[in-house]
Amino acid sequence: MSRFFALFFACFCFYSVTAQDTARVALPGFSFEEAVYPHGDVKMHDFAQKPDGYWLFEPVAPRPDSARVVVFVHGYGGYNPMVYGGWIRHLVQQGHMVIYPRYQRNMVFPRPPKFADHVARAIQDAKEELSNGDYPLAIWDDLVYVGHSYGGVIISDLAINFEDYEIPKPAGAMICSSGTGWLKGGRLKDYGDMPNDLKLVVFVSENDGVVGDEFSLKVFEEARQTESRIMLRQSADPYGTPGIKDGHNQPYALDQSFDTGVRNYTAKKALRIARIDPVDFNGYWKVFDALMDCVHEGQKCKTALCGCESQTALGFWSDGTPIKALEAVVPEYLEPDSLTREEADAIPAREDSP
Repeated sequence: MSRFFALFFACFCFYSVTAQDTARVALPGFSFEEAVYPHGDVKMHDFAQKPDGYWLFEPVAPRPDSARVVVFVHGYGGYNPMVYGGWIRHLVQQGHMVIYPRYQRNMVFPRPPKFADHVARAIQDAKEELSNGDYPLAIWDDLVYVGHSYGGVIISDLAINFEDYEIPKPAGAMICSSGTGWLKGGRLKDYGDMPNDLKLVVFVSENDGVVGDEFSLKVFEEARQTESRIMLRQSADPYGTPGIKDGHNQPYALDQSFDTGVRNYTAKKALRIARIDPVDFNGYWKVFDALMDCVHEGQKCKTALCGCESQTALGFWSDGTPIKALEAVVPEYLEPDSLTREEADAIPAREDSP
């Protein structure tokens, strides 16, 4: 995956500007048709008829002999995988198997205290299905989780109580714009028991009007024994057209090829506002790719958690102006200045235009 990630990021950061350019746009105009992935397509399996069910996404064209597992936990109401479909496709076409738990029957039931139980059951059932069905060999070692909104609250619970839930211990986790809003169910009183060997990324948006950053700060500050952790804060940049936003639903990445037909509030909002932009491919996706490289291959571990420029940069506008970078908060033990040049440059920087 490391070789692909280098190519992927270099392609995204390449740009050219002509004298005729008049509008400032974030570059490049990404499409999956332009990206080079080792697997040409995604096969979607539906085991989500019940609220503790799940969808399974498998890489094909070609189908690998084995694949590492990623658990992707959606936000409240996001039980139509199209909402995050672009990110799911990106992960699967790299060669991962993605488990996408449903955990909700609808927008009302079950209540939030049941969410983590349903996600855990989905993981258990998916593990059994992958063991007995006709699939690539599933690699569960060094399992990595990613969750948005309520999904981040759920995986924060699972990371601490994995033994009670009888699921594999996570080696890495990334929580994005996580919180519960006025709902409080499913939250733990304290997150100080987060595993000390967990690699943890906490991603927040500056103008999150839905849940704010209260829960994310709570997790980051209370998980003191988890030294390998970082908080990244993304801010708006109105310099170009369209501008970069920094709201709660920034992680949405619509792909209607995974549409299940659900049209609740979350799905309708995603259809209206979701678009893939540099905050996706140079932010969430890049950082999570680096986290997986760290956990799976032992590579880019400092870079994935350092807060240095190669991690926080989000690319450029068409006139060469940098898009406003992420703001990073790291524990005192790890400061960007302590990295060697080789470590700081482990994620490829932008290539110069010809």
